[in-house]
Amino acid sequence: MHDKNSIRQQMKESLSKLTKPIYEDYSYKIACRLFELEDWEQAQVIGITISRTPEVDTYQIIRKAWESGKQVVVPKCYPKEKRLSFRSLTEFSQLESVFYGLLEPNVEQTTEVSPDKIDLLIVPGLAYTRSGFRLGFGGGYYDRFLTGYSGNTLSLAFEEQLIPEFPVEQYDIPVAKIVTTNEVIKTV
Repeated sequence: MHDKNSIRQQMKESLSKLTKPIYEDYSYKIACRLFELEDWEQAQVIGITISRTPEVDTYQIIRKAWESGKQVVVPKCYPKEKRLSFRSLTEFSQLESVFYGLLEPNVEQTTEVSPDKIDLLIVPGLAYTRSGFRLGFGGGYYDRFLTGYSGNTLSLAFEEQLIPEFPVEQYDIPVAKIVTTNEVIKTV
């Protein structure tokens, strides 16, 4: 079993080999599978990140949510406290580039939504086990957020992101489902 940082590195390398057409194709297939889920259909408020390559593309998912009359909330990071808050997003122009080139909601143009209002939280990650544990990007923001969140969780993953195992810490919280190009893995 490798340490988390070497797994992160290998996963980034593996994902960087996905060509643009394949990346788009896989992202589209994952999104279509997501839209068929009851979790998606019933959710009125969806928490989701603004993806950047090599994460599964979330822009098309956000557009679909808006078209379906759902409220979209996206995370804002507070690095000093290592915490996330979710803010309502109604158009992409409300995003601004912050640290590491991540896009986050502009605080002046968006309003905070409390965690208990989020019906479905789409949790990002770099690698996943079939039991729903995820290896994030190393900040621990989502692990902290999930300790106080009791709604529905799922993750979107390319098949390449599924790995047999990695070191799981006591505070790691698994997601309930993982949606991939070929299947929906129910973990709980």
